[in-house]
Amino acid sequence: MLAYDEASAPFILSFKHGDRTEAASAFARWMARAGVDILDNAEVMVSVPLHWTCLFRRRYNQAALLGQSLSSISGVPAISDLLMRKRHTPAQGRLSPSARRRNVNGAFQLRAKHSGAVTGKRILLIDDVLTTGATVSAVTRALLAGGAASVDVLTLGRVLKALSFVNPLPI
Repeated sequence: MLAYDEASAPFILSFKHGDRTEAASAFARWMARAGVDILDNAEVMVSVPLHWTCLFRRRYNQAALLGQSLSSISGVPAISDLLMRKRHTPAQGRLSPSARRRNVNGAFQLRAKHSGAVTGKRILLIDDVLTTGATVSAVTRALLAGGAASVDVLTLGRVLKALSFVNPLPI
């Protein structure tokens, strides 16, 4: 996983918004190395879905491209249409952590045709960037409600400044 910072952001953003889809395979190789342990335990891989209007505008789901490439590398089956974003949610970029949670709360559900695909399975959830965890938490709730045994998360980038805290233990 990459630290999502000034150095990595241009690469990730060009992949996410700039049609640089050819980067998916290289990014997936990085993710496979970083997530080797959770890939070994995963039974099904699923990516965070886009709402159909966003998918129509962007023409691709960057998380799904990462998931497809990771599936090819790892052999873990990916079900790209397992989940749906049942309502359009505004972009999270400028929202506070609590506003992000409210924004995506209840926005995801399993598609009826895949209702049995997660039952009792160890799911690996793929996304591009983890900031506050609001989106992956909302998706995880939908997967667990659908019967998943467990959900692990693997992302390309992680915003580290969101993790800042004061260590109460002496060093």
